[in-house]
Amino acid sequence: MIRPAPLRAQNPVEALVLRTLAWTWPFYFLGALYVVGPVLAWLLGGLAALSLYLGPAIRADLRATGPVPPVVWGWFAGMALMLVALWVGHVNWDMGLKQTIKSSIGWAKGWALMALFPLAGAVLPIRREVLIRGQCIVGLWTLALIPILAAAPYLGLPERIFTSPLKAVGGPGPEYFSVYFFTFDPSSWTPRWQFYAPWSPFAALLGVVMVLFALEEKDNRWRAAGIAAGTLMILMSKSRMGLVGLVACTIGPRMMPLILRGWAWQVVAALTAALAALGPALIRLASDGVAAFKGARADSTRVRATLQRIAGERWENEAFWFGHGRVAPGPHLVEYMPIGSHHTWWGLLFVKGLIGFLALLVPLVWQTGLALIDAARGPRGRLPLGIVMTLVLLSMGENIEIEAYMMWPGLIILGLHARELADERWAPVPQGVTA
Repeated sequence: MIRPAPLRAQNPVEALVLRTLAWTWPFYFLGALYVVGPVLAWLLGGLAALSLYLGPAIRADLRATGPVPPVVWGWFAGMALMLVALWVGHVNWDMGLKQTIKSSIGWAKGWALMALFPLAGAVLPIRREVLIRGQCIVGLWTLALIPILAAAPYLGLPERIFTSPLKAVGGPGPEYFSVYFFTFDPSSWTPRWQFYAPWSPFAALLGVVMVLFALEEKDNRWRAAGIAAGTLMILMSKSRMGLVGLVACTIGPRMMPLILRGWAWQVVAALTAALAALGPALIRLASDGVAAFKGARADSTRVRATLQRIAGERWENEAFWFGHGRVAPGPHLVEYMPIGSHHTWWGLLFVKGLIGFLALLVPLVWQTGLALIDAARGPRGRLPLGIVMTLVLLSMGENIEIEAYMMWPGLIILGLHARELADERWAPVPQGVTA
């Protein structure tokens, strides 16, 4: 049997990306991941801008792969509008210069990453294989550490090991700089694992991303490591959202080519006709399933629903266009969770109003449309579509901007995919072929 040649970085950017991914766990042990993500984003974004500016004057292996694709400009426009909405919200609610500067720094560590990483993927010479292998290396680390993590609660080890002094740089909370063996679920008092994420549900969606990348790996051993690690992350986090993502985000993109097959439409027509007779029974079954899904963590469902209701009412009545500028303390009814948290879309409406809501919706829909069309055409679009589906799923239960620092490999893939589509669009047509 011939072993495949080892994957090696072909330029300094690929080396930086691969090593940053490979060192995910060591960075986590230092409580440094929340610092590494934004630093990497601005470093890669600055390098991409420099590459575009210098053109052929820069070293050959760092030259821009082409102009910035339109959808990446869309991300930049949207994230810039986020900053404008933030400033207007702070002025409207008299939050002062100090708070405005602090929130602007938060934007630079959160929303700005949603544009910087796609820019890096679109402009810098980064190959898909490097990101895919890097995720599988993280998976191998994870598999090696799972026996220790799984045994920790039964050996009497503490939940939290320590909180890094790096928390002095500022962030959403100390959990972003803390190192954990596990945490106890307060509703059932059973252990849940969050791996290198700040909490378990986010770890589950990072597991979904790992599986998506691993499915594209050509080496069987690395692919097996990534899929096994990602699946265990989802199961051990005990997240309902992660289980949904494992099924929907992996199977959905692989079924997209069926929409171009005639026989698939015939099957859909037959199933639609069958629903006329089976519809009521299926609706009851679906309702029971949804109720069971929500009942699995009833307290969490109640708190989230109440947070969303309060955020919606206060947005509509108090700050329709530009929002409240920042999250607000929540009452005892929602266990003191901040109003505007635990849901990207309701959070945007509350914090940045309708302007902020549209600033994310437009580029995300644009990117999703590109991925849907390409996934229907062939396998190239499967990974980007899986990533945008994961982002949409993440946005339904989390605040996506404060977790962009860990989603950066997927965001780079989105920019890389936009570049691939642009290269295809502008490729020269061979002589004798009609465009």
